[in-house]
Amino acid sequence: MRSKNEGGDETIVSSTNTLKSMVKISGRPDYVLFGVVVILVVLGILILASVSASLSQEKFGTTYYFLNHQLLFGLIPGLILAFLAFRIRLDFLKKWAPILLLINLILLVMVFLPKIGAGAGGAIRWLSIGPISFQPAEFLKLTFILYLAAWLTSRTKKEKTFSQTFIAFLIVMGLISLLLIFQPDISTLVLIVLVAVLMYFLAATPLWHSILIILIGAGGLFSLIKLAPYRTARLLVFFQPGTDPMGIGYQIKQALIAIGSGGIFGLGLGMAGQRLGFLPQSISDSIFAIMAEETGFIGSLILISLFLIFLWRGFKIGKKGGDKFSQLAAIGISSWIVIQAFINVGSMTGLLPLTGIPLPFISYGGSALVTELIGVGILLNISKNTT
Repeated sequence: MRSKNEGGDETIVSSTNTLKSMVKISGRPDYVLFGVVVILVVLGILILASVSASLSQEKFGTTYYFLNHQLLFGLIPGLILAFLAFRIRLDFLKKWAPILLLINLILLVMVFLPKIGAGAGGAIRWLSIGPISFQPAEFLKLTFILYLAAWLTSRTKKEKTFSQTFIAFLIVMGLISLLLIFQPDISTLVLIVLVAVLMYFLAATPLWHSILIILIGAGGLFSLIKLAPYRTARLLVFFQPGTDPMGIGYQIKQALIAIGSGGIFGLGLGMAGQRLGFLPQSISDSIFAIMAEETGFIGSLILISLFLIFLWRGFKIGKKGGDKFSQLAAIGISSWIVIQAFINVGSMTGLLPLTGIPLPFISYGGSALVTELIGVGILLNISKNTT
C-alpha cells in the first residue's frame, strides 16, 4: 500500500523531470561579445547620423530620414529577432535550418518576379512587398551557415564518402551561386563561399576536398570577372589605382582622399567633406572612409580592434560549443561578420578590389543589420550553452 503523499511525491518528481527535459538549464552569455556588439551598434548609429544628414536633407527635406529608417526597419526588428534567437533552443534551430534555407532560396527566386522584385544600379536584389522592402541575399548569409552547420554535423557522423560530402556540397553551392550570379551579387557570393569553405574544412572533411573546392571557386570567379567588363575594370583599377580617376577609379580615389584627410585624430563627427556628395555610396559601402575622415587613424584602429575581439570571442564560443552544430554555427557566424568587415575595409583602403559589401553594424541597410543582430543572438545563445 502507498500513502497519498507518496503518490503525490511521485507526481511532483515526474512533473519536474518532464520540465527539465523541456527546458535546458543555461549558463551566462558572453558579456564581452555582447559589449563589443553594443559599442559597434551605437558607433554605427552615430556615424550614420553624421554621414546621412546632408544626403537625407537633399533627398527628403529632413536630416533624419535615413537614420529613422535604420532605427525603425533595422535596429528595432533586429533587436526583437535577436532576443528570440537568443532564447530559442539550439536543437530546434538545427532541426529547422533546412526549412529556413529553403524559404530563403524561394525569396531569392522571387526577386526576379515582376512587380515585387526591385532593382537598383543594374542589380535586382530586393523584394518590395507593400511598404516593406528587404534583401533576401543578406538573410542567406545566416540561413546558409545554419544549414551548413546542421548538414555537416549529420554527414560527418556517418561514413565519409565522396558523394555524401563533396558532391552534395558542390550541388548546394552551385544552386546558391546561380541565384546570386543572376542578380548579380558576386561580392555576397564570394563571402558565402569563403565562409562555407572554412566551415567545410573545420568539419573534419578530407583536406583535398577543401583544396579542390578553392580551385573550383577560383576558376569560377576568374570566369565571372572575364565575362563582365565592369568587373575586369575594377580589377584593373585595383592593380593600377591611377587608371580612369574620374570614371571606374573615382570611388576608390575619393575614399583614399577621405581616409587621408582624417589624419591621426580625425576632423570630428559631421565635419567630413567627402560626405557632401563627393564619395559614392557614402552611407553604405563607403561609410568606413567617411568614418576614417571623421575619427582618424585612432577611430579606425578602434573599429578594427572591435572586430578582432568579436572574432576572438566568437571562435572561443565555437571551441567550447556543446555539440558540433553549435561549434560550426558559432565559427561560421563569427567568420562571416569579421570577413565581411575586413573585405569592406580592405576595398576602401585599396588593399582589396572594390566590392559592394556593407560594413557590419555600421553601414546603412535594414536587411543587413537585422541579419547581423540575429546572428549575434544565436552566438550569445550558443555561449550560454557552452560546456
